[in-house]
Amino acid sequence: MSVRPPSTSPPGAAAPDWDRIANSEEFKHLLAIKRLFIVPAFVFFLIYYFLFPVLIGFAPKFMSTPVIGAFTLAYAFAFSQFFVGWIIAWFYLRASAKFDLLAGDILARVADQKGEK
Repeated sequence: MSVRPPSTSPPGAAAPDWDRIANSEEFKHLLAIKRLFIVPAFVFFLIYYFLFPVLIGFAPKFMSTPVIGAFTLAYAFAFSQFFVGWIIAWFYLRASAKFDLLAGDILARVADQKGEK
């Protein structure tokens, strides 16, 4: 049994054939492009996130190096994680605009094909 998303078509219009869309080469290409962004971004942030406790544990003298007054590298690294998260979100926001265009093209092609039948 396949689960179908709710219809986003206007009332009276035929709903897209989600199984055919999911099996199309264009949709597979869209997923591959999304994966090219999401997987490396996730891996980078995961490593960056866990690097902090690792450095605290294995290099405490290095992380306690003062940067400005009592503000140490550990504090700087901790605060940088917020900025890195925001930067990754900003990059994703930019990339998602391209993903949305590709998704729109796929839905337009499907609508055109339904109109021909």
